[in-house]
Order: sequence, then C-alpha cells, then structure tokens
Amino acid sequence: MISVAEALAHILALMPRLDAETVPLAQAAHRVLAEPAIARRDQPPFDASAMDGYAVQSAEALPGATFRVVGESAAGHGFAGQLQPGQAVRIFTGAPVPMGAECVLLQEDMTRDGDLVTLTGNHDGSRNIRAKGADFRAGDQFDAPRLIHPHDVALMAAMNIAELRVTRRPVVALIATGDELVMPGEAPRPDQIVASNTFALAALLRAEGAEARMLPIAPDTRAGLAAVFGMAQDADLIVTIGGASVGDHDLVADVATELGLQRAFYKVAMRPGKPLMAGRMGRAAMLGLPGNPVSAIVCGHLFVLPAVRAMLGLPDPAPRLRRAVLAEPVGANGPRAHYMRALVSDDDSAGLPNIQPFAQQDSALLGLLSRANALMLRPPHDAAQPKGAEVRYLSL
Repeated sequence: MISVAEALAHILALMPRLDAETVPLAQAAHRVLAEPAIARRDQPPFDASAMDGYAVQSAEALPGATFRVVGESAAGHGFAGQLQPGQAVRIFTGAPVPMGAECVLLQEDMTRDGDLVTLTGNHDGSRNIRAKGADFRAGDQFDAPRLIHPHDVALMAAMNIAELRVTRRPVVALIATGDELVMPGEAPRPDQIVASNTFALAALLRAEGAEARMLPIAPDTRAGLAAVFGMAQDADLIVTIGGASVGDHDLVADVATELGLQRAFYKVAMRPGKPLMAGRMGRAAMLGLPGNPVSAIVCGHLFVLPAVRAMLGLPDPAPRLRRAVLAEPVGANGPRAHYMRALVSDDDSAGLPNIQPFAQQDSALLGLLSRANALMLRPPHDAAQPKGAEVRYLSL
C-alpha cells in the first residue's frame, strides 16, 4: 500500500491539461479562465463625480462664494463646454466632470436661486471625484488560470470583454458495477440494493466544473463490464465504483487491463477507501473506487475532485485541510490514515472551531455522512489525543 499523498501525486500526474474553448461572458461564471483577459478601456473612463452637487474650480470653493450655473452633467449626458471662473455645472453621481472643473461641492452645502448657486456650508477640501482609471486601466490583465466567480464576471464586463477563453469541462464517466445494484425508483430484489454512489459523485463533479456522465450499471460479467467501458471511450476520466477489490466477482482490474489499462498503483493506506486503483486506459485516466458508499464518496473528495482541478489547470488542486481542536479525546490510530466523519461547531477561545468525530465510522453508513460537515484526519500511527488537541479536517 502507498500513502494518501503518494496516491494523490500519482493521480495528479495522470491527468492531462485540457484544451481551451471560447465562451460568451454570460456563460463564464464558475468556469476556469485559460488565458489572461485584458482590459480594453479605463474604469472609470473619465473623471466622474462621486456625489450629487455642483462642479466648480477648487480655488473658488470658499464659504459664501456664488456661482452661475451654466449647464448640467448627468450619467450618459455630459456637459460639453469648458467651465470658466465663477461658473458651476449641476452634476450627478457617476456623471463626467466637465473640463475646467476641479471639485464637486455637495448639493446639501449649496442654496440655489434661479441660475445662481451659493456655497453656504464649509468645503472640507475633498474633490469628490473618482479619477479616470482609478479602478483599472486599459491593458490591465486578469491573470489565468483561475476560477471565475460572479463578481469577476462583473469586472470583466466593465473591462469591455465580451468573450473569454476557458478550459474545456472535463468529461468524467461514472460506472457503478455489480449485479446487486438497481437504480433509484426500481424494485430491488431482496438480495439487491439501490445505487447511490454515482449520484453523489456526479453532484460533486458538476459542482467542481466537470461534465459527469452516469453510464449504465455494469453487471458482474467480463462482457458486460467491457461493454460499459466501451461507452466511456470519449471521457477524459473514467471512474468505476465497486469491483476493484480481489473477490471472485471483482472484475474491474482484470477487464480494464485487458482493455489496455496501465496501472499506476493499487491500494492506499487509508480508511475508508483502501482498495483504490489508478492508471491510464487509452486516452483517459482511470480511477477505480471502492464500492462501499462512504469509501467511494471520501475517495471522491480526496482524489476525484483534485483530479478534476488538475485537468482544469487550477493551481494547488489538492484538498485544503483546515485546523480545529478536539471537542473530546480520541484513542490511538492504526497504521492507515483515517478520515473520520465529524461535526465542526463554533470556535473555541483560541479562535479554532471545535470538531467531534462520530462514534461509529462504518463505511456503509451513509446517514452519518449526510449528518457530517467534515472529515477529520487521523494520521497513521497517531497517538491518543486529549480534548483540546489540534487536528486537521477537510470541510464538506
């Protein structure tokens, strides 16, 4: 068996960097920017008023000064002339500052009588002007690769960017194996169970930016399994669930090898999830996950999602572990890394959240996984830890 870190390194090395495609800006949120986006204009594109008021020359902004209003500047409708001494232009927030104006006096500090306006308050010297290019300038670069968030879309719209080059979505084929499985809604026989793992993995993959394809359940026959593998030929990553162990009906490794699998490793020193397999099969990378529901989903978080991030070209694709303190003592751990379903609650006095692992950790118990919001990591051969000891966890 190899360590979790070694397994993840092997898996990431198997993943190809995908090519890029062009999408409209309106479809870019939650995609990965593949090439830098370059601003095509300044923002603001002109000196803009930050307040409603009157644009004047700064030297004249003295208490009691009176100005003749010679025009108006509103958003989308600027004042076309040149401001002269003794003049003011009525101006609104976001409107272009007229040529010759150096500050904007707040309207609440002014009184107006016809075309005359008088500064009745004290001007504090603020210009109340947003300078041209204060946010960004033409030629500024939005670096890649990075995940595009909704507020990034607003920024690039302001940059006058209509299209973006983004990484193609990875295509991940999910193959559940086993004669014991039926799809939700079907009537299982007394010796069958309802397939659940592929639904969780598909949801995780789609949230991570991949295209998840749930293929038909593969039966426990070489021909049947090979036929379902054939449906995944255009995938970037093939993920099998179940059948990766060494029982008489565990055929995934043998059939995949017959189809050209070049195995990178088999078995990882972790629980749940020891019978994990990885390699390349033709143009696709392949991961063989264990069939126990919790094992498969934990391996999804630890290995499948990082594989997707690597294909998308995102930096640091490995799972991000956080720190917490134990809400109760735990016993010594065995020779394998243990990812325990746990609950993270409010911060303690040191500013770290409390974490409490569930007493039961059976890898068939999906109900506990549904209640958990974290996987608490116990390193191999970790000694017993008291309440308050610092541990690491993966947020769910």
